[in-house]
Amino acid sequence: MKSWRPTLWARLVAGASAMFAVLTSGSARAGSDSANMSVTATVIASCDVSANTLAFGNYDPVSSTPLDASTTISVTCTNGSGYEVAMDAGQGSGATVGARKMASGANLLTYSIYRDSNRNNVWGATSGGNTVTGTGTGAAQCINVYGRIPVNQTAPIGNYTDTVVVTVSY
Repeated sequence: MKSWRPTLWARLVAGASAMFAVLTSGSARAGSDSANMSVTATVIASCDVSANTLAFGNYDPVSSTPLDASTTISVTCTNGSGYEVAMDAGQGSGATVGARKMASGANLLTYSIYRDSNRNNVWGATSGGNTVTGTGTGAAQCINVYGRIPVNQTAPIGNYTDTVVVTVSY
């Protein structure tokens, strides 16, 4: 028995039928119309702040030189957004922004936080020159923080700590 092979004509008719089925399978359209769609968004001012530990290490109360340390704060604000970074006085009893207090139980150790490496400009909690200002770039910006424990303190042996709240306003 001979194997059946479609003739060229049969193949053309089958191909044309398949093409016709594809072209006519969608619903018939009588025309078309179009419209513009608006797309909007509002970029808002926003900031995020994180602070690393200001770790002084071992303080020697009989040393004739103060103990200095430094760390960084990271501020990320919306590109073009102005910001201001302030620090409160901390939690130590009687602390001020000029003389913050670390505590070990009831014992206190005085220290200060500065905006400059020469340790001349105390970092404060209110506007008016004792905070740090900047303009956001959309990327994290590193701000240096400088600390000093003055000499001749009579604090007893112990582990002293404090928590200072760093606030970014925008």
